[in-house]
Amino acid sequence: MTAAGVDDLVLRIDGSEPVTPATVEAVLGICDRAEDGYAAGLLTVHVSGVPAPGWTSDLSVGLTTKWERAVRRLERLGLLTAGVATGDCGGAALDLLLATDVRIAVAGARLVVPVSGDATWPGMALYRLARQGATAGLRRAALLGTPLDAARAVAAGVIDVVVDRPEPALAEIAAAAAGITGTELAIRRQLMLDAAEHSFEEAVGSHLAACDRTLRRAAAS
Repeated sequence: MTAAGVDDLVLRIDGSEPVTPATVEAVLGICDRAEDGYAAGLLTVHVSGVPAPGWTSDLSVGLTTKWERAVRRLERLGLLTAGVATGDCGGAALDLLLATDVRIAVAGARLVVPVSGDATWPGMALYRLARQGATAGLRRAALLGTPLDAARAVAAGVIDVVVDRPEPALAEIAAAAAGITGTELAIRRQLMLDAAEHSFEEAVGSHLAACDRTLRRAAAS
C-alpha cells in the first residue's frame, strides 16, 4: 500500500453527458484503484456541465441503479475525497460532487438539478441535498431546478469554499489527508452520516466502540 499524492487519483466527469455504462465503469475503476493501492491520501473529482434536454432518453432503471451504487461506493471510500465544481454542474457531475467529503467551487460555479420531462430528476442528489441542508434555496433547486450559485451553496452547507484557483486548496487538503488512515476516516464519516438519523441513545454505542478501537490502536502502537 502506498500513500497517494495530490495528482495520483483524479476523476473528471462531464455532467453535460448522460450517464452511460462507461461513466459507471470510470467511477468503479477509480474506486478499485483507491481500494487496492492506497492506505491514505486524497481522491479528487473534477466536475462540470449540465445535461441537455432529452438526456434521459437512453437511461433505464437498471443503468440508473448501477450508477447510484457506483456513486455510493465512492462516497464510502476509505480515502478522503474532494470535489471541484467548475461552471454549471448537474446530472452525473452534481451526483458525484455531493458524494465527496470536501467540496470546492471555482468562482462562478452553480449547482443545477436537471429537469427530465415535466419535473426535476428524482435521483439521489435530492436525497443528499435534503440531508446536507434545508434552506429555501435548496428546496427551489430540488423542486424547480433553480440554479444554486456558489455563495448560496456555501450558505446552505453543500459547498465548503469558493476559490479562483482550486490547486492551493487541494494541496492543503491533500497534506492533511496524508496522515489520516483510510479505514479510520471511513468510520468517522459513517458516524457523521448516521447522526442525522439516530438519537443520542442509538448513536452512543457506535461512538464508544470507535473510541475503544482508537484506544486499542494507540496502545498497540
